Amino acid sequence: MGSGNWSTNVYDAAQSLNARMGRSAFDYSDSTRGSIPRDKWAAHADLDPRGVGVRESRDSDEHPTSLAISVLFDVTGSMGSVPVTLQTKLPELFGLLLRKGYVDHPQILFGAIGDATCDRVPLQVGQFESDNRMDDQLGNILLEGGGGGQKTESYELALYFMARHTELDCLDKRGKRGYLFIIGDEMPYNRVKRREVDAVIGDTIGEDIPIEAIVAELQRKFEVYYILPAGTSYVGDTEVLGIWRKLLRQNVIELDDLDAVCETIALTIGLAEDAIDLDEGLGHLRDVGAADNQVGSVSRALASYAEGRGGPVATTGSLPGLDGDAPAAGTTRL
Repeated sequence: MGSGNWSTNVYDAAQSLNARMGRSAFDYSDSTRGSIPRDKWAAHADLDPRGVGVRESRDSDEHPTSLAISVLFDVTGSMGSVPVTLQTKLPELFGLLLRKGYVDHPQILFGAIGDATCDRVPLQVGQFESDNRMDDQLGNILLEGGGGGQKTESYELALYFMARHTELDCLDKRGKRGYLFIIGDEMPYNRVKRREVDAVIGDTIGEDIPIEAIVAELQRKFEVYYILPAGTSYVGDTEVLGIWRKLLRQNVIELDDLDAVCETIALTIGLAEDAIDLDEGLGHLRDVGAADNQVGSVSRALASYAEGRGGPVATTGSLPGLDGDAPAAGTTRL
């Protein structure tokens, strides 16, 4: 997968068509929730993880140096607005990654995470795409909005799938890991349960896998980040953040402006790729029309990350809102 090129014109045309037809960008979710009994809800065929084999990010003549980028988000409870924000901000994400030269050949996969203990559709995983088919993958996600009412969702099941059901040419051919961003506000369960792997994905594993073990396996394939956005149930929760810091260390981002999620992902990749320093990235945000408060939030968030990578810290004097409280140690805050 991953042929073709993403086009803002195609994206805009699809948005216009949806508006004329009186439907949202998430028509599959709307139609499922509006006309099908809940006990019959199912993942769209393009995102059903059961028995799919692998999701592939492959090189081609068109994209000779593909880079796998995955964005998986919790769709339970208060997290339901995240995919809507992602869908509306796709032009900004691609404007930064491609037109600003952060990545030559990104291939992006979207997926959704629920709770395997109670949800009808606890995991949805699209394909790596380079063109506007990724818009369709995002739009075909079922926004179930369930969850179990506690501080845990089945993130570990998604981590298992990404560790064992993806193949990346960037890794296999060039020894370069892909990127995986998890957007959520709760904790993973403490182990990958074999019965859930069988029921949801169709794999048979001999025993449950501790969360630490599956994260370590996943990190051989992806650079993994966790983003906890504002406006969600457990924003700022020290227990949730503590678990993720233990697993991912400095790759934990507290996001106080959900509208900056795509910009955050893009600049994080740009910094990790050594394509920009932070000042350059903040300038690029202005170029694509980011609001001053978003630029300020990104600057505060990524200053310690940029400094830790040995890059220059952003000049803050001309940016509004940059003198907020410092983030807790070990956490990047946005």
